Amino acid sequence: MPGGRVRGASPYIVRMPTIYLIRHGKASPEADDYDLLSPTGYEQSRLLGAELKRRGLSVGAVVTGSLLRQRQTATTVLAEAGIDVEPTIDERWNEYDHLDLLSRFPIEEGSLQQRLDACLTSWTTAEDVGPGSFPRFREGVRAALADVAAGLERGRTALVFTSGGVIGTVCSTLLNAPDSAFVMMNRVTVNASVSKVAHGRGGTQLLSFNDHAHLEQGGPELMTYR
Repeated sequence: MPGGRVRGASPYIVRMPTIYLIRHGKASPEADDYDLLSPTGYEQSRLLGAELKRRGLSVGAVVTGSLLRQRQTATTVLAEAGIDVEPTIDERWNEYDHLDLLSRFPIEEGSLQQRLDACLTSWTTAEDVGPGSFPRFREGVRAALADVAAGLERGRTALVFTSGGVIGTVCSTLLNAPDSAFVMMNRVTVNASVSKVAHGRGGTQLLSFNDHAHLEQGGPELMTYR
């Protein structure tokens, strides 16, 4: 299928190259292997695939992190949308290691989300700039985004399957927002949501954040954040 155009869909005209940052579907926090996509995650991914098919995007590239939940989301979305493009795996789109961060910045009180928010705040404000630091993480994400944008032809869309922390980093950076915005965006990014970025002569710009309207038909149980 030339250019990965969606089967049976009308052309979707886009002047500037666009990048869809897609958060993976719900993982399996209650299971032995968190990284597995849950049944809810598969349904979220299926609904997103149907939405992409409706839009009739001209897909020029598909990129995914190496995490299993990211790759399973990509496989499900592409199959449902009828997009015949082989994903490229790039580990720079992987999520931060939340277990490592919770051990490095231990917070004993509060819910898991409250502890994680406090931990991420400590991570972003720490003076460390070495491996495992937030500046290194942000640097890798910026480079990954630049590589996708540079290889994308005019009128094409890239689909990037990644995670909430990565999306929060991209979006807060493009808005020139303080690092605290990364923590807030990370907290509210819905599973299988889409954040849209445009790349043109004026640079790379954020067009929309956390679009999840395609999940509303499935009811409130599809509004998840893990």
